[in-house]
Amino acid sequence: MLEVLGLDEVCETVYRTILAHPESEFTDLREKVGLPEERLRQALDQLSELALVRPAADRPAGFRAVNPELGIQAVIARRQERVTAEQRRIEQLRDAAAQLSAEFATSRLSRQTEGVERLEGIEEIRERIAVLVRDVASEVMTFAPGGGQSEASMATAKPQDQALLERGVVMRTLYLDSVRNSPPTVAYAKWLAELDSQVRTTPSLPVRLMILDRRTAIVPVDEGDSSAGALVLSGSGTVTALCALFESIWDSAVPLGDTTSRERDERGLSAQEAETLRLLGQGLTDEAVAKRLGVSPRTARRIAADLLEKLDARSRFQAGAKAVAKGWLTAGE
Repeated sequence: MLEVLGLDEVCETVYRTILAHPESEFTDLREKVGLPEERLRQALDQLSELALVRPAADRPAGFRAVNPELGIQAVIARRQERVTAEQRRIEQLRDAAAQLSAEFATSRLSRQTEGVERLEGIEEIRERIAVLVRDVASEVMTFAPGGGQSEASMATAKPQDQALLERGVVMRTLYLDSVRNSPPTVAYAKWLAELDSQVRTTPSLPVRLMILDRRTAIVPVDEGDSSAGALVLSGSGTVTALCALFESIWDSAVPLGDTTSRERDERGLSAQEAETLRLLGQGLTDEAVAKRLGVSPRTARRIAADLLEKLDARSRFQAGAKAVAKGWLTAGE
């Protein structure tokens, strides 16, 4: 019956058992359904995500079955919100497409329109950046996600960066905190700093980005696949928005030589742990969190496990509930 919600027979059995035996605590429940502890926790997490099961307020190890009508209505409401948000994005895309169509009378087969240029492949991207950088007059702002940078990428960028800095161009680069564990990247960043470039780190970055003189921006077509190409944007509205994004993250980032990123906040969390908690609260998988932090999936799973231990939680559902109760997360974060 519950398969329409994406739940299997195990989850339905657990739900019906809680419904029939509301006084059962975790150990009793496990005996009644005859499941291994890990599988039972997985089922409880799935049921809680659909608001069909909640922790019992008066019994720390107990559970309460939620009226299916209320739970399913909550699921419908959340899905409707996602549909509505996606419809808004579609409308925005349609508006943007209509504006571009009105402003730029170019062929659909053309790779370049006024304000938007498509680059194919990593080599073409590097060649175009080299041309654009030669004309930079005052400032370069860069997001460099992905954790430790590749030797090839840094070798290609070094003469270009040196030429810019020797011309007096202000360079500001944002790396991930995780690069502090990459000696080659740290060495490169320190080399930049010695030439008066400004380098900071932050727990996560939304996209790879380069902004030149606040007039031109370069972003990937697909953040996960550099071979998919990049876009060179020169529309004033788009570039202004990207500059604002850069400044907002820059203001909260930490200089590379600062040890603040390793310090813990009033919750006892490092900056990386706090960001992981926020991303997990948004429903991101371990793999997605790892990509945002620039670490391996194994490291992301370890950080998540440490957070469960700090919260004295046995499952992510319980950890989320405790984090909200402690004020570490706001509902829906």
